[in-house]
Amino acid sequence: MNSSPGTQPTRRTGRWERYRVTHPFSAQDQAGLWGSIIGVVALAALLGWALDMKGGVVIVAAVPFIISWFEQRRTAFQFDAAGVRFGNVLLPWTDVTQFVVATPPNARHALIGARLRPGATLPTGAIVPQQNPAMPAPIHVAVQRPKFDLAKMVRKARKYAPPHIQIVVAEPSGERVAA
Repeated sequence: MNSSPGTQPTRRTGRWERYRVTHPFSAQDQAGLWGSIIGVVALAALLGWALDMKGGVVIVAAVPFIISWFEQRRTAFQFDAAGVRFGNVLLPWTDVTQFVVATPPNARHALIGARLRPGATLPTGAIVPQQNPAMPAPIHVAVQRPKFDLAKMVRKARKYAPPHIQIVVAEPSGERVAA
């Protein structure tokens, strides 16, 4: 059994270990979440009345799907055992060689991107933001600076990402490996 970091999924307290940065709550996200909850409760009540079925079963069965949908919708960047996710684009670990972090001066956002191995391409239909002059990687996301913690990202990557992954910081003066 290979025990080097990043070679196998790691579980802690019942959840897969990961590093995640989220978008802020939006009115649309909150409306979607509450709408889903109200819809499930209404469906449970309707099924309970029409089929003489316990409505709680519907609610209990639907809650994990609602939570997963909401969590996935809010995720801007994440890496875990499955790979690396930029918004809705999932990349396998084998396609990623570096994470690139750029914090343009006077910007409210930090940029997190990935360089791909030679020959790797983005998934068909992947929607990526326009290239930003501060970001030298082909895929990236913008995250709020207060939600981004480079030191935490480096710690999690060293502990859980495959050993070939490197994190570099892109600055106007050049690039440096994150420490």
